[in-house]
Amino acid sequence: MQLKRMPVSTAFPLGFFLLALAVITSVIVGPMTISFSESIKALSPWNVDLPLHIKLVIHQVRLPRTLLCIAIGAILALCGAVMQGLFRNPLADPGIIGVSGGAGLGAALAIVIFAPLANSFPQLLTLGTVPACAFLGGAATTYLVYRLGTDKTGTSVTVMLLAGVAIGALSGAGLGLLNYFADDQALRDLSLWSMGSLAGATWQSITLAFTTLAILLIWFDRHANALNAFLLGEAEAKHMGINVQCLKRTLILLCAAGVGVAVSLTGIIGFVGLIIPHLGRMLTGPNHKTLLPLSALLGALILLVADMMARVIAAPAELPVGIVTAILGAPFFIILLVTQKGKMS
Repeated sequence: MQLKRMPVSTAFPLGFFLLALAVITSVIVGPMTISFSESIKALSPWNVDLPLHIKLVIHQVRLPRTLLCIAIGAILALCGAVMQGLFRNPLADPGIIGVSGGAGLGAALAIVIFAPLANSFPQLLTLGTVPACAFLGGAATTYLVYRLGTDKTGTSVTVMLLAGVAIGALSGAGLGLLNYFADDQALRDLSLWSMGSLAGATWQSITLAFTTLAILLIWFDRHANALNAFLLGEAEAKHMGINVQCLKRTLILLCAAGVGVAVSLTGIIGFVGLIIPHLGRMLTGPNHKTLLPLSALLGALILLVADMMARVIAAPAELPVGIVTAILGAPFFIILLVTQKGKMS
């Protein structure tokens, strides 16, 4: 499964152009019919004479949702690219090794425990306890998978993936128990959240998501050359003067933080961290100096397209975006498994 590689000087401008086109389309698409010209006027900085309800829909619903989608897609794809480089396997991603499941279980615990306070303190869940618990759950899961797959001889990718599957199943059982014991309101919140949704976008959540994205981009870019060295193997990376164990802990912790924030804000959205980095490698190659920002760009674009599909497939109802990414990503994952058969060690 190969795509024709293109120069970096072509890939990034084309990606930004497609993303800008998707942003404009995303602002237009929705159950309420708003024309292209009205959408553009509503986004203009000048005081344009438009009906109040159009301005409210654009500025309080569609634009925040679009921006949050961009940030979350970029975070998930970026973390997926780092994990695939760290474990030297294109089948590794935050979901496959259990990070998403652990973060999801942590966030679900916060939703159920603090649900009685949600009406009085709504920001407590969105920007307080849920992100913190999601991060702790993701970090704990990541550390456990890492310890299970690491011994004095190094890290076994196969053991880590198998441990991730087991811990993911355990996290799923925990989510099932929470669903069983939750009251009606918490049960509804958990059901909608577990399928992934961008409908609850707020300017506070957008600020948190873009701040997280900026921090990850800066830190991951600093370690891009080290990730390139990892492609040769851990022993070779050590010979090049890289502190392998310290680098692993740093990158895994940052990935856990990024996935924890994403899961807490939008729920569990699968396959973005798996398929996007692989597409990036097929387009421009494995160099992480270009792969990491390209993965962030493609992740924002693909998740935005998936979100638009979620809005129009069952209109005027709305599908959870996690269902759409699973429908799109599962066949790709099966193809990837077939092409990688016999290559895992």
